[in-house]
Amino acid sequence: MSEQAMVTVGVDGSASALAAVREATREATWRGCGLRIVHAFIWPLMHVGVGASEAVPEGGLRHDAEHILAEATAAAKAANGRVEVAADLVTGGPAGVLLAAARSAQLLVLGDRGLGGFTGLLLGSVAVEVTAHCTTPVLVVRGEGRPGPVVLGVDGSPGSAPAVRQAFTEARQRDTELLAVRVWHDAATTLSYSVPALYDADAARSAEQQDLDAALDAERKLHPNVRVRTQLVTGRAGRELVRLSEQAQLMVVGARGRGGFTGLLLGSVSQQLLHHAACPVLMVRHTSATESGSAADGEQAERP
Repeated sequence: MSEQAMVTVGVDGSASALAAVREATREATWRGCGLRIVHAFIWPLMHVGVGASEAVPEGGLRHDAEHILAEATAAAKAANGRVEVAADLVTGGPAGVLLAAARSAQLLVLGDRGLGGFTGLLLGSVAVEVTAHCTTPVLVVRGEGRPGPVVLGVDGSPGSAPAVRQAFTEARQRDTELLAVRVWHDAATTLSYSVPALYDADAARSAEQQDLDAALDAERKLHPNVRVRTQLVTGRAGRELVRLSEQAQLMVVGARGRGGFTGLLLGSVSQQLLHHAACPVLMVRHTSATESGSAADGEQAERP
């Protein structure tokens, strides 16, 4: 099976991970590719015995890890028995293993919270770390599956083109409408002080619509069969996109938006969606040569 064309999903034995497996299987079905299931096996690095004992021949940490992979494989087969599935037990810390696995995948799928998640934490630490550094698109599975559009957040930043492209692909694969949303600040309604008399709200709104249409134009031509609807929304981007996620089957955003600082690998809007969205969130990063190089220099994983 070619790893380059695969959808990869990380599992840890949690219910969240099994939901991610089912979503990853659907993605592999739509893309016509195989599915790779990966479990990070950290115990050998900590010099902990992982084998069975004489008292419990079927026990041991390795056996538990293999059971996690078997359970995930069964979930994938139940979702679609025609998808080719590979399951790998890889020695290393979860974030490093997943980042390494993502480099040979077209999509990485994660659950929003793993076995170690505390009730007060809305997103697992592994999902946060991987999403912040991964150069491959990352789908974080949240909320309940529902019909609805693919909602794309368009901020007009130079790096937003990959997210736009991915959103059109997802809408085509899912045979659903693409709702492209631009959240903007109308000075006439959002500022607490008076705006200049020369401020033209209609002209400002028209300019925002033109920017939104321009961001979509190239992909619209490439995907004429995708149904596209645009919407301008005034307010705070994170809050409005979280609200729209309640009617979406998928949210697609860039990992860092218009106001992102170089040192911040996740924009504030991206973080709000990862923590609060009511549906799965697909993060698509625009990578520079420097960022790609740093990701490649990350923690390496090896097979046990």
